[in-house]
Amino acid sequence: MTPTGTRARAEPRFSLAPAPDFRLIGKFCIMIELQEFKLLHGERALFNGFSGRIAPHDRIGLVGVNGSGKSTLLRILNGEADLDGGRVEKPDWATIGYLPQDGIQARGRTLYAEVETAFDDVLGLQAKLDAATERMYELDPAEEAYYELIDTMGEWEEQLADHEPERMKSRIERVLTGLGFTPGDTERDTGEFSGGWQMRIALAKLLLRTPSLLLLDEPTNHLDLYSQHWLESYLKGYRGALMVISHDRAFLDAVTNTTWELKFGNLSIYKGNYTFYEKESSARLATQRKAAETQKKEIARQKEFINRFRSNQKKASMVQSRLKQLDKVEIIRPDREEKKIYFRFPPPPPASHKVIELKNLHKAYGDLHVFRGLDLEIEKGERIAVVGVNGAGKSTLARILAGVEPFQDGERSLGINTVLGYFAQQQAEELNPEKTVLEEVESAASGNPDANPRAALGALLFSGDDQHKSVGVLSGGERNRVALAKMLMRPANCLILDEPTNHLDLRSKEVLRDAIREYTGTVILVSHDRDFLDPVVGKVLEVSPTGTRMLTCNVSEYLERIDQERGGN
Repeated sequence: MTPTGTRARAEPRFSLAPAPDFRLIGKFCIMIELQEFKLLHGERALFNGFSGRIAPHDRIGLVGVNGSGKSTLLRILNGEADLDGGRVEKPDWATIGYLPQDGIQARGRTLYAEVETAFDDVLGLQAKLDAATERMYELDPAEEAYYELIDTMGEWEEQLADHEPERMKSRIERVLTGLGFTPGDTERDTGEFSGGWQMRIALAKLLLRTPSLLLLDEPTNHLDLYSQHWLESYLKGYRGALMVISHDRAFLDAVTNTTWELKFGNLSIYKGNYTFYEKESSARLATQRKAAETQKKEIARQKEFINRFRSNQKKASMVQSRLKQLDKVEIIRPDREEKKIYFRFPPPPPASHKVIELKNLHKAYGDLHVFRGLDLEIEKGERIAVVGVNGAGKSTLARILAGVEPFQDGERSLGINTVLGYFAQQQAEELNPEKTVLEEVESAASGNPDANPRAALGALLFSGDDQHKSVGVLSGGERNRVALAKMLMRPANCLILDEPTNHLDLRSKEVLRDAIREYTGTVILVSHDRDFLDPVVGKVLEVSPTGTRMLTCNVSEYLERIDQERGGN
């Protein structure tokens, strides 16, 4: 990709080799090369001239704080964004599939017909096999490249076999079922599906296409716990390369074996999953700091010698030698650390044993019955994860428990001393875009003289002029932090949090998780993030179309139980 100032949408702007270089095809070859990536975002260097290589079977987790350029990098690789400098080198046999965070809409076909279009490029596979067959005659059977080419052709032949009508149907059904669609959905027009399901349709098509490189930007955002669990298993067996952005640590650990970190415009590569990267980056920083401190002490020692003997003629040559040595020293500067949010919930007021109770509750939207005779009691100190397929009623239950959702019949009662704090799934979207950040948080502090909006915002990385920004110009992650700051304005002894980690980066999620772990009140969490939930919950409330059940376990243990139950069926 050559540097250009043109932003018009055109054909994907890759530097394509004139013919497949089959000498590079193999387990250890380069499939795509990023060369000297440079990109400015205003006056800030989003990419500072880094390079990288992607091999055919790489499993890459792309990490970095919000705003570090992760999604931009995926769009550049997919030919949807330009660089200010640098290029992408890609052989013509390599194909790319890209799933953005949102914005995909399909209509006009049935679900099955839409997903079936994933197999339109079957002729491309045959053409690659024909070209590879010709290339085989030019290779020496004694060379490693000959056998690497045979392996690659074998993979393509398997993909081609998968396009047989019988296999196509079973593969489509497998993927659609795994992503949560029912048999009755297949003949529905795709235009009937909501945004989250539209993203699942797009993901299904990508998985069935099996591109050489799969680029996934937050693929689990629109998946429930079960579909996410299925996707992990599917990606572990994926035959191509994978680059994924995710704020779900457990998902990254399961599907990646290499981590690319974008930080202050630079790219660092770690040969391991997210947990490995976290340990190695901390160890590297500690080593840098120790080396810098040792160097600082050595420089001070040399300077002390120079100052002591500067006027001593007998040691003049030694002084000059050490001055020259100091001039040549390259100062060790440890990597800068990005700011982290600091988050703690206010101490909860005293609570009674009963926190919330639902008796024989009925809730319906027209003919759709969500709950029929639901009985539920939440007791002091319980920490509950609410799980279930999308549409089962998790958010509806959270709203009923919070007292903001009406119901047709039954009873909802609170304990004598219950004080609720509620974070809605769309809380960040309900902020007033006309207000400043400080004004929005101050509005939640009304009537609470102990609240300190400025301090809360400072703890959440809104300091100085940031507090006077308009809410309307904030990113998704920043808006979520504003919504969390509003929760700090009023102490509560029962927190009801519906997808509180949406748009938060991995480190911010860890800070929020630690804050919940230290909170001593009752917690009810709707989330599909196992790594976030496992350390803070002791019970799982399963919500399904057939009813609810409470289990004493964390979410990973719950998924193991579900696997056993389904296996037994």
